Amino acid sequence: MDITIREAQASVDQWIRTVGVRYFNELTNLGILMEETGELARIIVRKYGEQSFKESDQHKDLADEMADVLWVLICLANQAGVDLTDALQKNLEKKTARDRDRHKQNEKLK
Repeated sequence: MDITIREAQASVDQWIRTVGVRYFNELTNLGILMEETGELARIIVRKYGEQSFKESDQHKDLADEMADVLWVLICLANQAGVDLTDALQKNLEKKTARDRDRHKQNEKLK
């Protein structure tokens, strides 16, 4: 099943209002976002970095950890009234205008 960002925002909102009862406040969600980002970082460091997996990390799923981060980010966007589809489009346009030639001229990337 393919889902757009806008549909994801609506689905998360529907889930929160029915299963989750209500949104946690924004500061709580910010803390949860930091926790989830840390869990994602832990898996990436162990999978691609030099640290070995601990027994407790063995069954962690990278995609699931990414989805946890996305979920909380969507919650915060919904709470703040941010349309992530629009925001991402504007961000891509900004980055394209700003960095059109910057990375191509970066010797470190060649």
